[in-house]
Amino acid sequence: MQSKKETFQRLLDIMDILREKCPWDSVQTNETLRTLTIEETYELADAILEGSDEAIGKELGDLLLHIVFYAKIGEEKGAFNIETVMQNLIEKLIYRHPHIFSNTKVENAKEVEENWEQLKLKEKNGNKSVLSGVPDSLPAMIKANRIQDKARGVGFDWEERSQVWDKLQEEFNELKTEVEKGSQDGIEDEFGDLFFSLINTARLYGINPENALERTNRKFISRFNYLEKETIQKGRNLKEMSLAEMDEIWDKAKRNEK
Repeated sequence: MQSKKETFQRLLDIMDILREKCPWDSVQTNETLRTLTIEETYELADAILEGSDEAIGKELGDLLLHIVFYAKIGEEKGAFNIETVMQNLIEKLIYRHPHIFSNTKVENAKEVEENWEQLKLKEKNGNKSVLSGVPDSLPAMIKANRIQDKARGVGFDWEERSQVWDKLQEEFNELKTEVEKGSQDGIEDEFGDLFFSLINTARLYGINPENALERTNRKFISRFNYLEKETIQKGRNLKEMSLAEMDEIWDKAKRNEK
């Protein structure tokens, strides 16, 4: 059986061969791979949500292929190679874990995260802002969560998490006011503020808002699929049914989950 080092080298050798001989692999660029990498990342996320270790292992392999691919392209450009990528990562991990590799003392995971953010700022020599590391292309909910988390890392946060409920109620009331006014721009602004506060509330209570919403998405899909199935079995069409009739089947789907 090959060692980890030998197996990884075999992967690199295969990538060299593919770049030289495969008509598709040889013409790929960072730009052409970008959307495929995003797709692979979401497939990994799906596998994680499904809780399938087998699928996670498979999708990690697909993602690793992309990392090796980008490194190969970098090597061909003379910009960097896989060794550079790994060495930079090694140095970063050691630097950002002084509680492991140095004399810094921490009490819990929260202090580790706070140190991490402070060290990241030092790496930038003060030339970038706290929020500069949040990618512009992140989905809005994930971006909001990361923005709030980074702000918390430098102390910009509620003193007590229970304080967020008053802010949440305030945003809800402001949204209702804009709805009563009928101002579309105002309604959109206040919806955004309310969403942001909801995400902040989730963060304060240790809930990942993306995971929570996806959990509800899947629950809705399961119940709606049940509704459709039951309707078809009855020889009916959803468009012909009353809301009360649909609610009755919907409640049955909820009861079946318990």
